[in-house]
Amino acid sequence: MLGDFLKALAQIGDRRFRRVLLLGVGLSLALLAAVTFGFLWALQLFLPDSITLPWVGSFSGLDDIVGWGSALLMIGLSVFLMIPVASAFSGFFLDDVAQAVEDRHYPGLPPALKLGFGDQLIDSANFFALLVAVNLVALVLYFVAGPLAPVLFWGLNGFLLGREYFTLVAMRRLGPAGAKALRSRHAGRVWLAGTLMAIPLSIPLVNLLVPVLGAASFTHLFHRLNRS
Repeated sequence: MLGDFLKALAQIGDRRFRRVLLLGVGLSLALLAAVTFGFLWALQLFLPDSITLPWVGSFSGLDDIVGWGSALLMIGLSVFLMIPVASAFSGFFLDDVAQAVEDRHYPGLPPALKLGFGDQLIDSANFFALLVAVNLVALVLYFVAGPLAPVLFWGLNGFLLGREYFTLVAMRRLGPAGAKALRSRHAGRVWLAGTLMAIPLSIPLVNLLVPVLGAASFTHLFHRLNRS
């Protein structure tokens, strides 16, 4: 598995890798910025310019205070949501990454199955919703887990990332049923590979490379397991 990652890392300069990385991060930043500005605009629209408090009197500038506080909150949420959003967008272009890996390391393969845009859109949306929902629920467990919270975070997200990325890569060659069967036979390895993929999520900036390197690493893992 470490070898799979190192081979993926060695190919990071591939133009198709760079294209997917830039598209994923760029679209993610654009979406998060639009949500932030839309949220702040809605607050400005509905908040009064001033309020009257008992024993204090009229108080103005409430919209500014709430606006700045909301902006900081959205920035914090953006850091938390950046990875699932980038992963969802990168899912649209995963085929490019997998194809680049196969062109370099597995030449002579027959053409891969093409996933329809609608199927990719539905799958990416479902994965994004699942990733965010599970992590929001797990926030409570992170507080309870104390010093074991990072291990819980890696294990939980490793399971989700491994399941999603391995299935998407395997579907290109085996179809949905074949991909699910192969994943089930090697569930432990897929989970471990996903956990190794989840660990860099804790490192700012490095975590932006996770979707691309994860797709490439799982392409190598799929071919190893499929041959065996």
